[in-house]
Amino acid sequence: MTITCFIEYRINPYQLDEFRQYAENWGKIIPECGGELIGYFLPYEGTNNRAFGLISFDSLASYEKYRIRLKSSEGGHDNFLFAQNQQYILEEKRSFLTAVPSTYIRLRGG
Repeated sequence: MTITCFIEYRINPYQLDEFRQYAENWGKIIPECGGELIGYFLPYEGTNNRAFGLISFDSLASYEKYRIRLKSSEGGHDNFLFAQNQQYILEEKRSFLTAVPSTYIRLRGG
């Protein structure tokens, strides 16, 4: 069963470019550490201080292995420091979800 880590960010809307760079950096780092990056989503219309990231894993055990690899990754470490130093992320929440198979469209044809 695939699980998806749904990350909700409360961001500083005046630092959207910094958050965009942070998200783009994860585009390389997450797959290298074993996650299937579904995508990062930035505000476009309406609420301007919410962004989202979705990453899928085969299981919670796979997620735990990913977290260990991420913490020891130079790129991951650097990206976490970038966020900490620039302070564009004000709050971060994580939920773990599983898709209803008959309603889920795999974007990468997996």
